[in-house]
Order: sequence, then C-alpha cells, then structure tokens
Amino acid sequence: MTKLSVNINKIATLRNARGGNVPDLLQVARDIQRFGGQGITIHPRPDERHIRYQDARDLKTIVYTEYNIEGNPEKSFIDLVLEIKPTQVTLVPDAIDAITSNAGWDTIKHHSFLTEIVQEFQRNNIRTSIFVDPVLEMIEGAKATGTDRIELYTEAFAHDYGLGNKNGIQPYIVSANLANELGLGINAGHDLSLDNIQFFKQNIPNLLEVSIGHALISEAIYLGLENVVNMYLQKLK
Repeated sequence: MTKLSVNINKIATLRNARGGNVPDLLQVARDIQRFGGQGITIHPRPDERHIRYQDARDLKTIVYTEYNIEGNPEKSFIDLVLEIKPTQVTLVPDAIDAITSNAGWDTIKHHSFLTEIVQEFQRNNIRTSIFVDPVLEMIEGAKATGTDRIELYTEAFAHDYGLGNKNGIQPYIVSANLANELGLGINAGHDLSLDNIQFFKQNIPNLLEVSIGHALISEAIYLGLENVVNMYLQKLK
C-alpha cells in the first residue's frame, strides 16, 4: 500500500487568518493519525505565513507515524530540521515569495549543493527526498547526490488528467521505472486529489508515499459541509 502523508499547511493558514488557536493544528495532526493517516507533512517557509517554526517543534511530540518536513534548504530550515530530526526531509527549491512549489530541482546544476545537504541530513539519520520533475536527467542527477528518495512533482499530471488527457501519466511511468532501476524510493505530490489519485497509484510502480494537502483539506470541507450545516440547524430548532 502507498502511504498517505497529509500536509497540514492549510490548517495553519486557516488558524493564522483569525489568530488564536482555532483550528488546533496539533489536534488535527492527532486526529489525522487516529483516522488512519500514515504521516504528517509540513512545509514551513521563512515568513511563517502558515506553518510556524514553533509548530514544527510542537508537532515532534505529536507525530508518531511519519514526520515529513519539506522546504528549501536555506540555513534556518536546515537548522530546524537538524533540531527536530523528523523521519524524512524533502528538499524543495521554492523561492521565498512563491505561493506554492512550482518546479523540481535541477539536480545537475545544483549537484554539489544537494549532495552536501543530503549527506548532512543522512549523517543525522534523517531520510532524504529530492523534489523533481519527471525528467530522466533530473532523476539520474538525484541519484548522484546520494538521496534516498525522490518526490515526483505531479502538477503537470494533475492538470492533464483534469482535461481528460490520461497520457499525461507517461513521463511519470518512465521516470518511476528509471527510479526503480536506480534504487531510488518514489514519493509523489502536488495537486493529487480524490479525482486522480487512484489512476496515478495504479500506473506508478512501487509508489511508496504521496503527500497531499490542499486538495484533501478542500475535499474535507466540501464533504463535511452538509453535515455541519445540519448540526447547526438541529441546535437552532
């Protein structure tokens, strides 16, 4: 079975929009695991616009499944990860002002930098994963850094699938086959949803883990909205 790691950034965004502690990020992490989620993912950014660095520290005592911290390995992020020592760190080349991740690493251009970072985390017994586009050269470049896994950036697949183009899966199949040949573990994430996740899973050999946040939280709102509205109506009778 492919593991589901739930990205809870959007819970932090909702909390921060109002101040206070509603929704309670730590309780949400507890509940996701209680509901069967096999991991918790966070992606702290330097401006702490959603996940705060203290959230990352607090979650360390809450997450008993798999703890995955994503981010651009600039100094404050590296220091945070080395302090917490999560199960996995996923290296993502997002710019400081990026709304969300929008590209994988150029693992050839940044070979030396990534190799150094991967080795530092591995020395601290933290599994490493590098965020990459489904491009064979980039996967080969990831292998050369010594990383344990790659995370396939799936926005292009999700976009094509939404348009009815199932052939958009092909670069991901080819990439996964190469990763398997090279002995790299395969994760995936970005815009995966209830609509497309089963098709993706069925076509990607040895998919170890998916990280899903925005779609899952949005779907939870839609699928739970009727129930909550009716609960209010019952109390107002």
